[in-house]
Amino acid sequence: MSYCLNPHCSHPKNPPSSQFCQSCGTSLRLKDRYRPIKAIAQGGFGRTFLAIDEDKPSKPYCVIKQFFPQTEKIQALKKASQMFEREAVQLDILGQHPQIPALMAYFYQDNRPYLVQEFIEGNDLARELDLHGTLDETQIRALLNNILPVLQFVHQNQVIHRDIKPENLILRSRDKQLFLVDFGAAKAVEAATLGLAGTAIGSVGYIAPEQAVGRANYTSDLYSLGVTCIHLLTNVHPFYLYNAHEGTWIWRDRLPAPISLILCQILDKMLAPMPEQRHPSAEAILQALEEPYSQPAAPNNLDLEIERLRNQLAPQTPVAQPPQNPPPSSTTKPNPLDAELEEIRAELLGSTHRHQPPASS
Repeated sequence: MSYCLNPHCSHPKNPPSSQFCQSCGTSLRLKDRYRPIKAIAQGGFGRTFLAIDEDKPSKPYCVIKQFFPQTEKIQALKKASQMFEREAVQLDILGQHPQIPALMAYFYQDNRPYLVQEFIEGNDLARELDLHGTLDETQIRALLNNILPVLQFVHQNQVIHRDIKPENLILRSRDKQLFLVDFGAAKAVEAATLGLAGTAIGSVGYIAPEQAVGRANYTSDLYSLGVTCIHLLTNVHPFYLYNAHEGTWIWRDRLPAPISLILCQILDKMLAPMPEQRHPSAEAILQALEEPYSQPAAPNNLDLEIERLRNQLAPQTPVAQPPQNPPPSSTTKPNPLDAELEEIRAELLGSTHRHQPPASS
């Protein structure tokens, strides 16, 4: 099939051999080389198509992005046009990385800009999650070790991706290599402007707090990657992993299987609300991942609360140590701290039964 790129065409599907659209007469080749065959996505300012590069003997697939903003406001059109052009410029540099699709062409046809990219055959991680379910600790560690060097390269080129989420991470079918895609929201930064207010761009649920007010920085990408990881670990949308009333992440409660305490700590740091509380770079997270993780599984929130209360109360309630071998006739007094903690545990668990200390003999 050949697909017409005229946004106003009423019947865009055509036979493969057609040179011009049978409905509107538009040419079905871009630069007499790229033949669109299927529409695959549409965003706020562009449409994406799967295409064939007919200039090469192997006729490989490629991806065509067409500038097609969904607005008529002059300022919005200008901004969208700048972003589209900036994406092409950035891809020309970033596409040199083996895990970022290469830019093949950027040009105008019929007064509309297009860019052509390398096609990565495989599922994005949102699709993988639907097909195969949650990832375990080993898979999350592999994901981080695979994609953090890519982010490091992006940041070294003074670019913030600003839209990291499962849909923008593609697992290539033939070798299971991860690719970072869709730099349409990416922003080039300079040291003098880093942190200054700008346009708030990103995907709801994954966007860092400072990015939501137009102040994205490099750690904003690390935050979004952390949200991506807890989504893949739980198969729960980030909306339901965050307690907005308390301003805390509650993702540990939704884990289907325990993970190591060290990985919990790494992810919690990636998800810190303030940029200065997070790892300073992708490299810092890679170093943290090298720590041994043969530790006990992360405790649940109830056990953490009990331990916190124990630590708070212990200094205030010294407990006398019982003798090693008490005489048979003596009675060992109950530990008042343990009794109080057991009572708190029962309340937290919603139990109507409360621990009663043994009666004195």
